Amino acid sequence: MKNRTFTHAIALTGGIATGKSTVCSLLRLHGFLTIDADKIAHKLLDEHHKVIASMFGEHYVQEGKVLRKELGKIIFSNEEAKLKLEAFIHPLIKEEIEKEAAIFEAQAKPYFIDIPLFFEKMHYPIERSVVVYTPKSLQIERLMKRDNISEEEALLKISNQMDIEKKKELATFIIDNSSSLKNLQNEVENLKEKLL
Repeated sequence: MKNRTFTHAIALTGGIATGKSTVCSLLRLHGFLTIDADKIAHKLLDEHHKVIASMFGEHYVQEGKVLRKELGKIIFSNEEAKLKLEAFIHPLIKEEIEKEAAIFEAQAKPYFIDIPLFFEKMHYPIERSVVVYTPKSLQIERLMKRDNISEEEALLKISNQMDIEKKKELATFIIDNSSSLKNLQNEVENLKEKLL
């Protein structure tokens, strides 16, 4: 039996700094509904800040909010800490996504769920996927600029995800974000035509 929770869903994924958020914004401009797993994760981290403090230490929480940048430093460099956090937060994220998806499913139209670790974790029985693609060299460059970090730190963050070329192979659709915004807009329009 097909999983009814995600019948019309399309997973939107890619690598860190490949431009998923920009693509999400463009899809919304075209009238598509989107669910953002990262936004949900941020909200849940803050809601469960006491658990995070007890798991990793009080210094990762300030005024009821999780200091995500600080927490990210240990998550990206310590496999054990990363798995501990994922074991706690991923089931909560999935539950929240399923709630939102149920509302969108009622409209019987394609919608997108932005899931950065879609291929890595495979928790979602979603048949179609879109990968926002940029070559790794450009990914590193954009990440260094965006987060104001060194090449070494950028590589560490990227190494926590499946290689972008591998994701490209697994995708149902590919959106190439390796040149201009105009080109990206065209890519999104082409995708819209394919889906509708």
